[in-house]
Amino acid sequence: MQNPKTLFLIAGNGFYPRLATLGAREAGVSRIIVAAFEGETDPALAGFVDEIHWMKVGQLGRLIDAARKSGATASLMAGQIAPGNLFDLRPDFHALILLAKLRERNAETLFGAVAGELEKAGVPLLPATTFLEEHLACEGLIAGPKPKTRILDDIAYGLVIAKEVSRLDIGQTVAVKKGTVLAVEGFDGTDATIRRGGELGSGEAVVVKVSKPRQDMRFDVPVIGPKTLETAASAGVTTIAMEAGRTLLLESNRLFELATQHHITLWGTPSS
Repeated sequence: MQNPKTLFLIAGNGFYPRLATLGAREAGVSRIIVAAFEGETDPALAGFVDEIHWMKVGQLGRLIDAARKSGATASLMAGQIAPGNLFDLRPDFHALILLAKLRERNAETLFGAVAGELEKAGVPLLPATTFLEEHLACEGLIAGPKPKTRILDDIAYGLVIAKEVSRLDIGQTVAVKKGTVLAVEGFDGTDATIRRGGELGSGEAVVVKVSKPRQDMRFDVPVIGPKTLETAASAGVTTIAMEAGRTLLLESNRLFELATQHHITLWGTPSS
């Protein structure tokens, strides 16, 4: 698909939306319209885009209306919008109708349903890595110390466990130590998994983060950023492994600095 001249950006929290904006500009996108969420999206993003519409999480009707009126020919979802907060406790009428149609309510079904609504509005959702290919993790050593054989064994083991856990739609991150599972990601998210695994690992925990076996790359793509490294450092985690080509690295320079400073290995596994 040819890069759109006008892009509708659904912006969650963190640095990811700004990075997507910069990438889109470099790719020739001339106009960026943003749907921003109160309490989640960084207000500073307004200085990097052409138009911004603030709304509460759960106002799906307003989001779709803004997308339809934006003049955009494509949309992009960037930044975390936690499934538990997406429709909040006060979903609008549009969201209520959508929720009623879902047999299961998880990240894949919720975001997939939103993608379907955007498609109907004539603003199809692009893969979340669009404009950001240079920020995808590579294979092998990304930063930090070269891993020893035992660490590589734990990475291989953790990869198998994480893939199965993600296939069951439980989570996408696990922490392991010497062939033992320490923590599995649930609704509490990646950082909480890292903290739990680090506490149990006593300075030897290995964290593995993966995409789902049939990952819809339009949303919920694995992301590693400075906050992830800071959490790992405080928890005593030694290694973070991720899938090459399917994991976004945010603020990579800062990421590499933190990995070096805290002696944390960042490792890219071949995408399966």
